[in-house]
Amino acid sequence: MFELRLGDVIDDHCVKCRRVTNHSVVSILNGAAAKVRCRTCYHDHDYRHEQAPPSKKELKKQELFREVLASVAPGGDPPEAEAPRAAAPEPEAAAASKRPRRARKA
Repeated sequence: MFELRLGDVIDDHCVKCRRVTNHSVVSILNGAAAKVRCRTCYHDHDYRHEQAPPSKKELKKQELFREVLASVAPGGDPPEAEAPRAAAPEPEAAAASKRPRRARKA
């Protein structure tokens, strides 16, 4: 198996460059890269396994989604007050829809 050494070049996502670039291994912990240095901008950071961190917009969406799930009553059935009802047509509305329309004069 391939053994990682200090100074080896690996790909990783650089937060400063905002893309996957070549990085040099700066520190190793338990046989895996712990810290790396971008070979483009020389920024040191933790090894991210080529994964971009989630954007602030995505984090906000997740937080709002959790709030909505927390406010929903467990059990799956909506309360009776919020349950949709089949509304019977009102007699006036039904009669109004049956009236003949007047023809427009040109």
